[in-house]
Amino acid sequence: MHLKNGESVMKMEAFFIVVMAATVLFAVSCGRGPETDRKKSRTDYDPATRPYDLTTGLVSRSISFENPTGAPGEGGKAESNLGVGRKGSPARTVKPDSMFVLCDIKGPGTIRHIWMTTSRDPENLRSIVIRVYWDGQEHPSIECPVGDFMGFAHGRVMPYQSAVHSCGQNAGMNIWLPMPFTKRAYITFTNEGARDIPLFYQIDYTTGDTHPADVGRLHCLFRRENPTALTRDFTILPERTGKGRYIGAVLGIRYEDRNWWGEGEIKIYMDGDTAFPTICGTGSEDYVCLSYGVQQTPFLYNGCSLLDHDRGFVSMYRWHLPDPVFWETDCRITIQQIGWSTEVMKEKGSGLYERQDDWSAAAFWYEPVPSAPLPEMPGREARVRDIWRE
Repeated sequence: MHLKNGESVMKMEAFFIVVMAATVLFAVSCGRGPETDRKKSRTDYDPATRPYDLTTGLVSRSISFENPTGAPGEGGKAESNLGVGRKGSPARTVKPDSMFVLCDIKGPGTIRHIWMTTSRDPENLRSIVIRVYWDGQEHPSIECPVGDFMGFAHGRVMPYQSAVHSCGQNAGMNIWLPMPFTKRAYITFTNEGARDIPLFYQIDYTTGDTHPADVGRLHCLFRRENPTALTRDFTILPERTGKGRYIGAVLGIRYEDRNWWGEGEIKIYMDGDTAFPTICGTGSEDYVCLSYGVQQTPFLYNGCSLLDHDRGFVSMYRWHLPDPVFWETDCRITIQQIGWSTEVMKEKGSGLYERQDDWSAAAFWYEPVPSAPLPEMPGREARVRDIWRE
């Protein structure tokens, strides 16, 4: 059959339109179109897993004393005895009862990493408070002593790394959780101690990130009960309402009763739970994925970075990154204060007994803003009482 010239052209045009449409649909469905890749990388981009992606739309910035605003071309301008730009402003001295603004960043953006160091004295590391304010909220979403925020309890520096933190033996402290924001990131450093302290720090971040309005902002709360109340579970995360995701906690235990302290179960109450939780563990060491007691074994998502049987100090952690804990309407998290004793076993036929110890927790989670204010954090004296002494 022979087609007229006009009909042939129309047939060919229709064929090419179909082919192009099919190509676009295939690329979109596979996420392989260049525009799709660019947009995806800006909303869900993980620089650690996509190091080859050079078309992200993101801008890399860093804030330190050498460039306190993070502005382009403004780093390293201070003068030392060696001249301008020769290590002129690496650190500051922070006086007692004074606050220093670490950063004030205009969004949208994502803080990717914070490094910090100061005196490694345990009392100092419980006296310094980090506060983070997201997107114009008047109250902080993060309020925590610097040591616990950076991954260790009792102010006791132990070199280790996990998926969230890494710490050197001289208190080179790092946190790696992404911290997205849409309008503003404002972070302060407050010395609530009694003496001058040094401060070195660096905040690495990107701008140009495309975040939805309800993106989860990182929250962190510090709690301590010294001692806990008999028969009352220790609260790791007080009730939060609205949707969110629990990331995990750094837990500190100081015990004087030398019987085993860790039979208490973790309980995660969510989405309307009242008397009984949806998620229930089987023991305190089980919660951090260890067994038959605690061993000083730090792993990627779980473990113990400090175990001192003689002095009765434990610092352990659990990160729910590959095994997420989401909630839709409300969540609160507690852990029981239950021990085990051979004497109780002989007397009652079961070794379980209620006990009191010194517990602390730095809990980490994401939720949108506006978010409710955090409960009041313990004052300095309550934070440093019975702390580790070098």
